[in-house]
Amino acid sequence: MSPGALPGRPLHRPPFPPGPIAPGRRRPRTTFHVKPERQPQPEGQPQGASVIRDLRGLLRGSGFRRLLTVRLLSQFADGVFQVGLATYVVFAPEQETRPTDIAAAMAVLLLPYSLLGPFAGVLLDRWRRRQVLLFGNLLRCGLVVATCALILGGSPDWLFYLSALLVTAVNRFVLAGLSAALPRVVEEERLVVANSLSPTAGTLAATVGGGAAFVVQLLARSQGAKDTLALLLAAAIYLLAGLSALRLGRDQLGPSDASLARDLRAALVTTGRGLVAGLRHLHERPLAAGTLTGVGLMRFCYGALLVTVLMLCRHAWDDGGDEGVALLGVAVGVSGAGFFVAALVTPWLVARLGRLGWYVCCALSAAVLVPALGLSFRPVPMLVAAFVLGLVSQSAKIVTDTVVQASVLDAFRGRVFSLYDMLYNIAFVGAAGVAALILPPDGRSPALLCLVSAIYVLTALLIHRLRRRTVSRETATSAAG
Repeated sequence: MSPGALPGRPLHRPPFPPGPIAPGRRRPRTTFHVKPERQPQPEGQPQGASVIRDLRGLLRGSGFRRLLTVRLLSQFADGVFQVGLATYVVFAPEQETRPTDIAAAMAVLLLPYSLLGPFAGVLLDRWRRRQVLLFGNLLRCGLVVATCALILGGSPDWLFYLSALLVTAVNRFVLAGLSAALPRVVEEERLVVANSLSPTAGTLAATVGGGAAFVVQLLARSQGAKDTLALLLAAAIYLLAGLSALRLGRDQLGPSDASLARDLRAALVTTGRGLVAGLRHLHERPLAAGTLTGVGLMRFCYGALLVTVLMLCRHAWDDGGDEGVALLGVAVGVSGAGFFVAALVTPWLVARLGRLGWYVCCALSAAVLVPALGLSFRPVPMLVAAFVLGLVSQSAKIVTDTVVQASVLDAFRGRVFSLYDMLYNIAFVGAAGVAALILPPDGRSPALLCLVSAIYVLTALLIHRLRRRTVSRETATSAAG
């Protein structure tokens, strides 16, 4: 926002007429156009009209629409690629899928996000972001076509995983570039709404892309043809995403020439030191550190149970046809519905139970329902459990996001969220590794379900203790005041 747009400052001052003022005439008064302060909405009241107005304003901007188009196409293709990769690893008839194969696939999909994420911004501040979106998507198109060739040619598994790893590594730069470019096409006062709309729309596009991959696979007869068809669809959408970036100006998304000239090595060192400083700052904020620990534990549980469902779909629930793939698609959709419901009910429940109170309820609910629904290892109870896990996992993440944003200083917030992103993904990959050690080939492991239930109980105790400490500290502060 420019200084002239601040409340109480003149936005326009008409010039005085040149020369002396004629007798009988008055000097025109200076007019002040003051931008009124936006009045805060009362707590608990909907802000629907304001949000709709901001959305309309965003969509009127051609730069935002074009950038959003690139995001939707890119993340749609991500969903197609991830499902194509998962079904190849899990349902390929020429190989006996083991939990270790699933753990390796998860590592390929998620570790690039964890390890490259904090440093992607350093490079994005030195590369034209429009060019990153263009060439990143074109490169992914070529890599996915190469992955298809590897599948059809029966290449070694390590070569397949290397190709998939390169695709997901480039994806980290594309997503970071989309986020970094947003302030260049959106006014400052609409940036919060844009930051809410764009990632949410991208996540929905990825979910739809995953569903499209399942649908496309139904058109082929052999499993190899199904996997190849899904990956070729992803390659085609990546191509469209790259070409759609050409609608944006080469320099429209930044960065500035001054950023391009900065020393890369010094910036990488500064980023590493910044992460260490963020970790120290987080150590001084026990509320944020405790909720991050809790969400890491719940993410671990979600990952372990996902591997369980994948193995059940491959071995226990598959009749040799498409039943296993269909059940996997239903499980993903039901879990996604739980994520959506969490976004609706969490604000209402937080207002009644408190942030940490709702957090504790989520962990305890999962601790009880996971063994109650899962120990039968039958499809319907497990699908109900998938919905519950989607609900409680996303609710805990929403609460954690809010707590971290409120309790961490703004100067450290970006670094702390980089650490948050690393923790979130590493916990997921670690869960896959532990599940690979415990699960039998058919996916039926009461021991793993009991372990997950115990971790949920531990999480509930941790957050309950954190809640009591927070309440005691706030009570002591109020008494001292």
